[in-house]
Amino acid sequence: MLRRKELKQLAREVGEKFGENITKLVDEGAEILKLESGREVVLAGDRAILFRTPEGLFPVLTAADLIPLRRVVVDMGAVPHVANGADIMGPGVVSAEQDIKTGETVIVTDERHGKPLAIGLALRPGSEMKARGKVVKNLHHVGDEVWRMLRKG
Repeated sequence: MLRRKELKQLAREVGEKFGENITKLVDEGAEILKLESGREVVLAGDRAILFRTPEGLFPVLTAADLIPLRRVVVDMGAVPHVANGADIMGPGVVSAEQDIKTGETVIVTDERHGKPLAIGLALRPGSEMKARGKVVKNLHHVGDEVWRMLRKG
């Protein structure tokens, strides 16, 4: 469990990055789970909501509905690669919200069902997402260590 001072710092960080509307998730208490890879998962109540990497603090896929993220949609050919942890390449992007900024946290979904596949970091603005090369760095995806921990409960 986090101490009051640590909890206030976490709430401040969450508010600055994702907006004040979600700080209530950590206001009433949070716990940090440290994984073997060095990642940390933030639990609030009975639900995992965030994870921390050297790149920063991000929502877990199962809590992406709580935090408004801009969307990048990939074609079905890209799905197995993204689910294996590959970064998102421009040719696989079907659409992206135009107001995505470089460095912004985004959610990657498939084109057929709109299912969340990954949480990533935009390497290019939304208007350039269909360009060649890597456009989103994959930070957390279906089937990774965090996902498996969440599925086990």
